[in-house]
Amino acid sequence: MAWIRTVPDEKAEGRLARIFEAAKARAGRVFGIVRLMSLDPTILQASMQIYTATTTSPKLPLPRWFRELVAVEVSRTNDCFY
Repeated sequence: MAWIRTVPDEKAEGRLARIFEAAKARAGRVFGIVRLMSLDPTILQASMQIYTATTTSPKLPLPRWFRELVAVEVSRTNDCFY
């Protein structure tokens, strides 16, 4: 199994700490997919912006439940448990 070094919650500082706090507020914890990018907060923040723009933005024409359903089906098709 591959192992990637990440930053634990208690070691997060500055921008990364703010991103982690937002993740906790949104989902109750920092999921592994978010923690995976913790060594580069710039990339993590950009990734979260893309995620928000494509799945949770209220400005999108499809309802959120449908966008999330598509994301789940794509993950399942790709054998990805996220």
